Amino acid sequence: MPLIKSGLNPVSFTVDGSPQAMKVIKEFWPGIIIQRCLVHIQRQGLVWCRNYPKTSNARRLRDIFLQVTKIRTKQQRDQFLEMVMEWEQKYGRDIMTRPEKGWVFSDLKRARSMLIKALPYMFGYLDDPRIPFTTNSLESYFSRLKRHYRQHRGLRRNKLYNYFDWYFFFKPK
Repeated sequence: MPLIKSGLNPVSFTVDGSPQAMKVIKEFWPGIIIQRCLVHIQRQGLVWCRNYPKTSNARRLRDIFLQVTKIRTKQQRDQFLEMVMEWEQKYGRDIMTRPEKGWVFSDLKRARSMLIKALPYMFGYLDDPRIPFTTNSLESYFSRLKRHYRQHRGLRRNKLYNYFDWYFFFKPK
């Protein structure tokens, strides 16, 4: 892999949750800290729980997702994990064993599953403040880059490469 050959030895990766990306990262850097993007977890969980859930289990899970991006200390993390475990004991196992197949119920199952799978990767930033807890700044950077690219898409390939060299030189963050 070119990144490893060039000497890249990252401490962590903040990812949106793609299982394939996480698998590749772990394969190439086995001891790396993987941080799930908290904004992605929250956003997807809230979509699956709906804005105005009708059931108490979905309302409570939605309340839990609303807390995800507010966690700044280990004490808040522990309180959050307590909420998740209480919800899981009260509703989680029942939800997974129910045979319902409706759209809303399936989304509730997805939200639960995503949260449970994300938990081991949610709090690396609490141990190392250099680890970003969201990919938003990176996504913002690349959205600006894509916008600039679209404005200059008529450039010949070699001129386009020069443009990107210029862009990365003058806009490092």
